[in-house]
Amino acid sequence: MNKKYIIGVDGGNSKTDYFLFDLQGNFVDHINTGTCSHEQFPDAYISSFRIMNENIQQLLNRNHLSMDHIAAGAFGLAGADVPTQKDNLNKVIEQIGFTHYAMDNDSFLGVKAGSEKGFGICSINGSGTVTGGISPSGSRLQVGGVGSELSGDEAGGYFLARKVLRTVYDSFYRMGPKTSMTEPVMSLLQIPGKDYFIEYGTDGVLKRTLPNTKLMQIMFSAADHGDQAALDIIDHTARQLAHSTVGCMHNLDFGIEVDIVLAGSVWVKAESPLLLEKYKSYVATLTEHQCNYILLQVPPATGAVLWAMELAYGHPVDTDTRARIIESVENIHKKDPSPA
Repeated sequence: MNKKYIIGVDGGNSKTDYFLFDLQGNFVDHINTGTCSHEQFPDAYISSFRIMNENIQQLLNRNHLSMDHIAAGAFGLAGADVPTQKDNLNKVIEQIGFTHYAMDNDSFLGVKAGSEKGFGICSINGSGTVTGGISPSGSRLQVGGVGSELSGDEAGGYFLARKVLRTVYDSFYRMGPKTSMTEPVMSLLQIPGKDYFIEYGTDGVLKRTLPNTKLMQIMFSAADHGDQAALDIIDHTARQLAHSTVGCMHNLDFGIEVDIVLAGSVWVKAESPLLLEKYKSYVATLTEHQCNYILLQVPPATGAVLWAMELAYGHPVDTDTRARIIESVENIHKKDPSPA
C-alpha cells in the first residue's frame, strides 16, 4: 500500500505556504511563494486554480508523488469570507484533485495552531481583523473579516490608524476633545498646518500609504499617559472585538470552557496591555463561558498542517506529533521569515 501524506496550505494576501508532511508528522517539503488569493487577480478563481495547482503539482512531482498519495488537505485562504467565495474555492480545490479536505478563511488556522483541543475561537487583530470559531462538533463560523463596519470589523492596524486621524480632525474641527496625539501625528505625516490636515489624511487613506504601525504607537503611548481620546479608541475597539468573539462563541455549540486564540500583530506585538485588558473585561461581561486566552506564538501555517493531519486521522494528533510539526514549521519560517 502506498505511503500517505497530507498537504497544508496557508494562503495570505501577499504570500502562500504549501507544506507536505507524512502521516507520522515528519516534514517532507515546503514551497513559499506569492499569493493565491482570488481577490488579487483580474481573473479571480482562474488564477487561484492555476497558481495553487502549479505549486501543489511541483510539491508532488519533486517528491515522486501524485494526488493518490494524499490522504487529506487543509486550506486557510484569504478571501474565503462569504458563502459564494467559499463555494468557488471548494471547486478550485476539488479541481486540483482533493477529495478529503477542509477549506476556510485563514483565521481558522489560528484555532488549530493555538489550541491543542483543535477547537475554539481565533481573534485576529493584525493589519485587519476577523474572528473564526470551530466548535467541539466541528461546526465553523466566521464573524467579520470583510473590512466593513457592517460586520464589526473595527480593529486592526488599518482601522486604528484611521481612528487616530479622525480623532485629531475632530479636535480641530468637530468639537472633539484636545488630544496629545495631535502634535506627534502632525510631525509624523509632515503636515504643515491644520488647514492641510484633511488633505494629507485622505490622501494617505486612499493611497494606503499611512504609517499604520507608527500611528498606533502614538495612540498606545498617549493612552498609557491617560489621554482620554486615545483611551476611547482602545475601548471602542476592545468592545467590538469582544462582541465578535462572544457572538461567534454563542452561535456555536461550545461547552463551558473555550480556548480563545489571539493572533495578528496588534495582539502578538502589543504596544500596551490596555487593549487586551479591556477586551477580556468586555468578554467577561458578555458570556458566562470560562475563557482560556492563548497568544499565538507559532506560525499560522502550523494550523493547516495540524488540520490536515486531524482530517487524515479522524481526531487531533497526539502531543508528541503536534510538537514535532510545530517545530518543523517554525524552523522553516526562521529560514524564510517573510510576512503573511
